[in-house]
Amino acid sequence: MEQLMMLAGRNTKIYLRDRGAVFFSFLSALIVICLMVFFLGDMNIDSIIEIVEIFSGKEHAENKANAELLVLAWTCAGILSINAVTVSLAVYSGMIKDRVNGRVNAIYTAPVSRFKISLGYIASAWGVSVLMCIVTLALTEIYSVIQGMAAYTFTVHMKLFTMIMLNSFVYAAFMYPLALIAKTEGAWSGFGTVVGTLVGFLGGIYIPIGTLSDTIAAGMKCTPIIYGTSMFRTIMTETILDETFRDVPEAIVEEYCNAMGIRLTVADYTLTLRDEWLILLACGMIFLVIGMCMLKYGKKADR
Repeated sequence: MEQLMMLAGRNTKIYLRDRGAVFFSFLSALIVICLMVFFLGDMNIDSIIEIVEIFSGKEHAENKANAELLVLAWTCAGILSINAVTVSLAVYSGMIKDRVNGRVNAIYTAPVSRFKISLGYIASAWGVSVLMCIVTLALTEIYSVIQGMAAYTFTVHMKLFTMIMLNSFVYAAFMYPLALIAKTEGAWSGFGTVVGTLVGFLGGIYIPIGTLSDTIAAGMKCTPIIYGTSMFRTIMTETILDETFRDVPEAIVEEYCNAMGIRLTVADYTLTLRDEWLILLACGMIFLVIGMCMLKYGKKADR
């Protein structure tokens, strides 16, 4: 365990020293914020107000304020989800550099098994992703409270923390076999560009899943990203969602939640939080097993 912690600590320090990698790992989140501020935010807010004011007797100003807070919470949930993807990807750039520069051969000469070395890379990606997501949660919550939203309760914070742990594990495990395949820093950088572009779409963040065709929506549900995003949205929007749609019929609220990806339906079955947890856990374990199985190929390639 001590060897594993040392390896994970070394990989974490390499990532944190590279300011460019740290910045670009948050680039997708910055893009989401800019899109919501300048383009998509007003569209989502207006659609909520149109629905609410048909049934609500509240003042327009109150409806607008609640709608803004709901969209803010919805956006912050998406940012938390995609951060786990982009941060994990950025951390593995250190692994690519080790291989390209030949440092990995020096590491292999140490009295440490390749299995532990691999776990060191995965553990560092997992740990850094968790840390960055917690920082992101803290910053977004502070901003939300300043804007008028009630702070999350201790119970909600514990749920979000465990969700961050699980979501980060999935992408730490997912990126490892892909990092084994990448042979150069340029290839990994190109892959990162593609992932950074797609993650917002696959998570239903740029365009809500309910506005897309059934075929595209079905394709999105074949990736773990949309489940992680939905998981965070369910918890982070729960209170403000109830307040915003207080007088609106339940059927319309359900339709809105399905359209915005707050709740997901697969084969006419609405997934619960427990279902999304199990899906993500299964994905993480499958990716981890794939990565460990690829170690045998990696041994031959590194000779």
